[in-house]
Amino acid sequence: MLARETAKAGKVLTERLTIYPSYVQHADMWLDPALQTFVSRAADTQGFARADGWVPGSLKKPKVELSTRPILGSLDSTIAAAMAGRALTENEIVGLFESRGDAFHAVCQAADSLREDARGATISYVVTRNINYTNICYFRCKFCAFSKGKLSENLRGRPYDLSLDEIQRRAKEAWDRGAVEVCLQGGIHPSYDGSTYLSICRAIKEVCPRMHVHAFSPLEIWQGASTLGIPIESFLSKLKEAGLGSLPGTAAEILDDEVRAIICPDKITTAQWLEVVETAHTLGVKTTATIMFGHVDHYRHWARHLLHIRDLQSRTGGFTEFVPLPFVPTETPLHLKGLSRLGPTYREAVLMHAVARLALHPVVKNIQTSWVKMGRDGVATCLQAGANDLGGTLMNESITRAAGALHGEETPPEIMEQIISALGRRPRQRTTLYGDAPPERVAASFSARPLQRTTTNVAPKSADCT
Repeated sequence: MLARETAKAGKVLTERLTIYPSYVQHADMWLDPALQTFVSRAADTQGFARADGWVPGSLKKPKVELSTRPILGSLDSTIAAAMAGRALTENEIVGLFESRGDAFHAVCQAADSLREDARGATISYVVTRNINYTNICYFRCKFCAFSKGKLSENLRGRPYDLSLDEIQRRAKEAWDRGAVEVCLQGGIHPSYDGSTYLSICRAIKEVCPRMHVHAFSPLEIWQGASTLGIPIESFLSKLKEAGLGSLPGTAAEILDDEVRAIICPDKITTAQWLEVVETAHTLGVKTTATIMFGHVDHYRHWARHLLHIRDLQSRTGGFTEFVPLPFVPTETPLHLKGLSRLGPTYREAVLMHAVARLALHPVVKNIQTSWVKMGRDGVATCLQAGANDLGGTLMNESITRAAGALHGEETPPEIMEQIISALGRRPRQRTTLYGDAPPERVAASFSARPLQRTTTNVAPKSADCT
């Protein structure tokens, strides 16, 4: 009753906490430290109450369903500008993230309309294998439950460092199972230098010369170049010669140094991340772009991140896709210390895909959704709210699982295509750079043997970080 009457007045009825959202967003000023953790875990990014118990990576079925009826939203001018391809302002993007009720549905419908114009009824995915070659890392990112050091021994898993032989074995097995790509990322091991990354590329190409090597975040590129004492451009050129095909645009988290100072103060800055990626694009090395959101950040930070991606893409055209990665909190230091929210709400996670489609149109063609973070119900919703790509089959997903996600290590092609077909869309196996996967690769992926048990070299205590 109250919601209906509120809607008649052109407003949206939204539950709040005992204190108002503006106070929640400035908790350090207004709340006793003993209350801040409880309040942050009960709040969404805007400072209102979390609408449900959904947390990224969890098995809880989300509640929000997209409307199928035409809706006139309250953001008509912003949506019209986005659909015309105009670059939105920071405030306009923040307004899209604030949308609720009918306005939320209007944003999602507009994004899906742009998705259909750009990519039609096809939903793509890639058969790939994640190879995380070490979880030993000397960085202290507070959002990470994957990397291991002496200060993270309470978190999941033992420290390990894969041998080149094991990396080759996993790559060869992935090829036999129909993969067109291996995706390699790891911790920043204190004994690694740029030659380590060169050796990894050469080792994979030695056993799988046709495998696309999608590897090394901008942080790893920065560290590798620094340890060899050479410019980033020179190091990237050496990696290309060694077999590198493209870079995952991770280590971006939030491209705003106000947030980075809290969640990853010793990591590369926003400017350094953008420098590495722009250099890669200049050399003809394509990258993805990611955002990891929903921890201590706010909508204005999300907007600034999207504007950085749009600006760089407008200059280089080097991003293949944009990948929203909702923060999975459960096992992370940030959450365990009571310093973060519980990740984005379901509404916010879906909105990130929709707003990204609007804010990045027409320069970024592909918006990917992560089954690891969103679950099968979640990705189905995102694929109706602007996303057109279902990501990778993965085979061995470990980073998000270490943070507490429960959606498994692999979604094989059969399941990928079930998810897609259930939406009335056409599945398409793709390459890393969005070409069609070769027919022999597709055939191999549908007759794949079960994965062999993986082995890791457990690192000695002396290898752990101090």
